[in-house]
Amino acid sequence: MAAVNKTAHSFDKARLEALLSRRFFYAPAFEIYGGVAGLYDYGPSGSSLQANIINEWRKHFIIEEAMLELDTTIMTPAPVFETSGHVARFADWMVKDTKTGDMLRADHLVKTVLGQRLADDEELRSGTAQPVDAKKKKKDKTPPKVKLEAAVAKEYETILAQLDNYDGPQLGELCRTHKIHNPDTDNEVGEPSQFNLMFTSSIGPTGRFPGYLRPETAQGHFLNFSRLLDFNNGKVPFASAQIGRSFRNEISPRAGLLRVREFTMAEIEHFVDPDDKKHPKFASVADVELTLLDRHVQEAGSTEVKRLRVGDAVANGVIANETLAYFMVRISQFLLKIGIDPKRMRFRQHMGNEMAHYATDCWDAELQNSYGWTECVGCADRAAYDLTVHSKKTGQQLVVRESLREPIVREAEVAELNKKIVGKSFKGDAAIFTKHIEGLDEAALVELKSALLNGKTTVTTAEGKSFEITPEFLTIERKTLKQSIREYTPNVIEPSFGLGRILYVLLEHNYWSREQDVDRGVLSLPPLVAPTKVLICPLSSNKEFEPIVADISAKLRRSGIFSKVDDSSQTIGKRYSRNDELGTPYGLTVDFASVQKGTLTLRERDTMDQRIGSIDEVVSIVADLCEGKIDWPQACERLPAYDGKQAVD
Repeated sequence: MAAVNKTAHSFDKARLEALLSRRFFYAPAFEIYGGVAGLYDYGPSGSSLQANIINEWRKHFIIEEAMLELDTTIMTPAPVFETSGHVARFADWMVKDTKTGDMLRADHLVKTVLGQRLADDEELRSGTAQPVDAKKKKKDKTPPKVKLEAAVAKEYETILAQLDNYDGPQLGELCRTHKIHNPDTDNEVGEPSQFNLMFTSSIGPTGRFPGYLRPETAQGHFLNFSRLLDFNNGKVPFASAQIGRSFRNEISPRAGLLRVREFTMAEIEHFVDPDDKKHPKFASVADVELTLLDRHVQEAGSTEVKRLRVGDAVANGVIANETLAYFMVRISQFLLKIGIDPKRMRFRQHMGNEMAHYATDCWDAELQNSYGWTECVGCADRAAYDLTVHSKKTGQQLVVRESLREPIVREAEVAELNKKIVGKSFKGDAAIFTKHIEGLDEAALVELKSALLNGKTTVTTAEGKSFEITPEFLTIERKTLKQSIREYTPNVIEPSFGLGRILYVLLEHNYWSREQDVDRGVLSLPPLVAPTKVLICPLSSNKEFEPIVADISAKLRRSGIFSKVDDSSQTIGKRYSRNDELGTPYGLTVDFASVQKGTLTLRERDTMDQRIGSIDEVVSIVADLCEGKIDWPQACERLPAYDGKQAVD
């Protein structure tokens, strides 16, 4: 079988975008009203592709890892996100065009402008730069292409390597120092300011209960932790998973599905003992190599990656723990399974300043595409942050209580309150005082015990409330304690998938065109996720073909395979070519040999190779191909090549 030359023509983004629009994979929402930036509608093929990606995600993670699936509400009361830190911290830095007032995301502006200058420099030095049309330059403010001094080019590369680590004032300094203007207008931009990305709303008719559309699905997991733990019979570790819509009010969405305001996320929250972050399946993946870009390399101004065994990466402290590393491997396996190019995938570790407020370690699965390297999956160790803050705010104990096989015996200082005197003396503040005393650690109790020897002391709570007490209010004695229950707040490992981004990059990675038909592209989507698995093409509109087509369609449906019939008047070749654009991997031709001999011709999309066999045999092989039980070379071993003669009787 001849090899398929998918690189016969360089990637043409304009052709791909035209294909996706023409074949309605997705399109701007409200298009006939002028559209709204960052909002998209998926058409039939795009919807099916996303559904197939989700279906495989559920199999790969929820089913294979025995996760608990959730579907929590999108609308969220404001106190939830105030407690989680999103109201204060879930923001990006933006700058304003000083003349037009247009808003731009500051880090994206720096990346775009400096990246373009480096690209222009490379073109000029290689002699491949195209001349800029004078009229076009005047109209769209295109800056002239200039050669950069070696030191300047190196500085730009260092800035881009460290870009995610810059805060707002630093981004503003970069814009001033390097004369970074709005590329659309060539106008200067102002100082960066923070913009919270959450959509505000209100719950109920009075508007008195503020809320937000969720920017992630994670909080639904944490607020239901006690119920999930009970459902899992009180056992940790366990994972919950959820697929659902999230919303972020992006400052300037410009990169299609990569930067949108409404999107589908698939998130996992794996709850684990903070003292034991090993994973029972880690040994099965320890020898897998991943392409890693760690924080130290980036902070040094480089983007050089390394291929490392995850076992070595954990042992050397590059990846924080086994569970985090295990999920990084599972993420990689999933992305490869659905058709992502392994050469254009890497895991980049977050640097100090960009680390989320809740994370202790975080790696992004980044996929290279025409827009550069794009984060498509985040994998973070969120520690115990979320459960801790929600527990403190609500008073609900979001903890694990684990029976110990051997009780722990220890000595400790124990405070016993005289509740009658406390209540009589402090009245409405008695609960505040009691909570403060019960929260004191060993060292604080020893210090308080010593202070009470003087007969009187003052206790001050974290809220600044002071209480004057004497030994009659409480006694502190050293006692022998027997602990048979261990209580702890679990840590969380969170893989978080942006499915729209993955879908778009998947399309880029699998788009190519044949040498003989450059204008009509091919989407080499794996059968696993292809919107339509099989195209059935009757040779003509002859009535004799109809019962055979109906029979084949019914058999494929019973096998769970989505197929489509194309009985149009176009030639077989044009019909197949039209469906190659949609990523349909297999085609079945019904001809007069099907009527006379009961045979069926099977065509493979990428190679255009054709095989022939009995109808039942071909349908069975197609089912095996679509389910991933065999590949095309194995199918070729079971079916003879079609030479065009079988249809002639």
